Amino acid sequence: MKRGRSLWFLSLYSLCVYSLRSLLCGAQSYYLDDVFGLGRVFDGVGGLSGGGATSRLLVNYAEPYRSQILDYLFKPNFGASLQILKVEIGGDAQTTDGTEPSHMHYENDENYFRGYEWWLMKEAKKRNPNITLIGLPWAFPGWIGRGENWPYDFPDVTASYVVSWIIGAKQYHDLDIDYVGIWNERSFNSKYIKLLRYTLDKSGLDRVRIIASDNLWEPITFCVLLDQELRDAVDVLGAHYPGTTAVKSALMTGKKLWSSEDYSTFNDEVGGGCWARILNQNYVNGQMTATISWNLVASYYQDLPFGRDGLMTAQEPWSGNYVVESPIWITAHTTQFTQPGWTYLQTVGHLTHGGSYVALTDRKGNLTIVVETMTHDHSVCIRPPLPPFNVTAQIATFFLKGSFASINELQVWHSRFDFKTNKSLFFQKLTPLQVSNGSFTLDLDVDEVYTITTITTGLKGSYPDPPPSAPFPKTYKDNFNVQIRSFSEAPNFADQTGVFEYFTNLTDPGAHVYTLRQVVTQRPITWVADADQTVSVIGDYKWQNGTVWCDVYMEQEDGGVFVALRVDNGGGSVRSAKGIFFWVFTDGTYKVTNDLSGKSVLAEGLSGTRARVWHTLTLSVKGNFASGELNGYLLWKNAVVLEPNNGWAAIGTSSFELAQFDNFALQAE
Repeated sequence: MKRGRSLWFLSLYSLCVYSLRSLLCGAQSYYLDDVFGLGRVFDGVGGLSGGGATSRLLVNYAEPYRSQILDYLFKPNFGASLQILKVEIGGDAQTTDGTEPSHMHYENDENYFRGYEWWLMKEAKKRNPNITLIGLPWAFPGWIGRGENWPYDFPDVTASYVVSWIIGAKQYHDLDIDYVGIWNERSFNSKYIKLLRYTLDKSGLDRVRIIASDNLWEPITFCVLLDQELRDAVDVLGAHYPGTTAVKSALMTGKKLWSSEDYSTFNDEVGGGCWARILNQNYVNGQMTATISWNLVASYYQDLPFGRDGLMTAQEPWSGNYVVESPIWITAHTTQFTQPGWTYLQTVGHLTHGGSYVALTDRKGNLTIVVETMTHDHSVCIRPPLPPFNVTAQIATFFLKGSFASINELQVWHSRFDFKTNKSLFFQKLTPLQVSNGSFTLDLDVDEVYTITTITTGLKGSYPDPPPSAPFPKTYKDNFNVQIRSFSEAPNFADQTGVFEYFTNLTDPGAHVYTLRQVVTQRPITWVADADQTVSVIGDYKWQNGTVWCDVYMEQEDGGVFVALRVDNGGGSVRSAKGIFFWVFTDGTYKVTNDLSGKSVLAEGLSGTRARVWHTLTLSVKGNFASGELNGYLLWKNAVVLEPNNGWAAIGTSSFELAQFDNFALQAE
């Protein structure tokens, strides 16, 4: 009796001490409880490779650096430990930072080894066998539209095309695609969605779920509510850049709600803070159970649009340098301590003095709590910008109730952003918290992230520092004589319109058996304004003076090819690209232009070039003057160039036509 009374007095004393501290310090109380049920099921955090060609340079990394990058992205309990990988179903068109090749350039053509998305999915699956795989088209090859820039006029053709990609993933790569989308950030068509569901089922792919519409919440939500057949076909409502909120009608559908593309932010520390808020508040404000970052890894030339908008940076395969950026560790705060299938508690929300907290359980006694107090102006979260935040330092006491009342110790992981002195600390393991009388207290400063969890397997993985950063080499050569080809694209070339693939020229027993070939012969169903010409860029955007050499071969009677320097634009702005372009044509003429469109002519004349004959083009630029050689003889000189002052080297064709390139070389000054 005396012992019981002593414990009672001790508990009363502890409660009084806590109450006094709370009164003096302004502590706020938060209750984590499952007595009255749970919230929605958690579906994961992921990254998006594509939209487009955002992983283009990753495949060119030498080992061990390429595997290290992949470990930071996908390896469980090491880095970001991503739970979802979403990839572009290549459509031969420009889709933000480049083009990704289709598995069907033409109607009677199928090849399930083009591009690098197959490889990337296999590498992700190798590290995390449970990772969720998603495919989504941004563009489609032109034959699907029968000459129209629209994929829904022949919905059966489009559905069969998409389903063939899913079947090919399994047949050739043993990859099970879990979800498929409609058309990225473009109009959806209810008839097509229903037909896609029918085609999947008919093909034995009833397990593959449909996400719609990878755009805004409306009008897809309205249509799903009104159309029972459509509602049965759609499994997930996916919105892009929802600003952490969902419309009420989306909640009314009872469907899973995902932020199926988010972030799109420069990956410095400000970007990491933005990501921290998004990951928590997408559920707190919008009941979204999955969030997918665009993009997965910034592995494309930084001077293309949205440079470094990835979870980490890997844009120098020539040096081996990569950078593990803050969003990797912010992701780890959630992914290393939860799994898809865990469930959110209903008792989640905003902190009284700014910030938010979520809590998830595996329903087996484990509990993970993620707290963020981000204050920085995240107007860089651009689509759309998040509202301003008023967050101050605060004391928060969490009471564990229901199934969690018996927890007596919690692991603690902590990140702190310091935007003034750049002394931020990420994903640090702290001393475990002892839970006293079913509660624990956190002294929360601004711009912090905490994970408090029963999970003990968290790890901040690391590798020795990669090689130092270095610019693209000033001397560069590629004769494309790679007989065992892991990927269809040549290293470091970044296709901006058209698709340039390795090609084995069986009709040429001479010096040009292995070449690089532009293969798209019909304008694709575009996502942005592809140029009317095809172009692939390479090199250092800062280059001003130099020389480019390349052997060229025009396969069609009516066509032309070019080499270029100082190309200043790519991505969605590729149509307006300027530079110095040296063209030759099958009609025996040449011209030099200041733009990709060929309208700003600096020089022109006769060349004697013709189809199905190899020619060697040489373009040299120094200061305000350019000159060109054909087959080793000076063809023109002293063309006056006033702009641009710098840019990439490039090769390309005058239209969507077949052409080959060989013995490419660069020398920058």
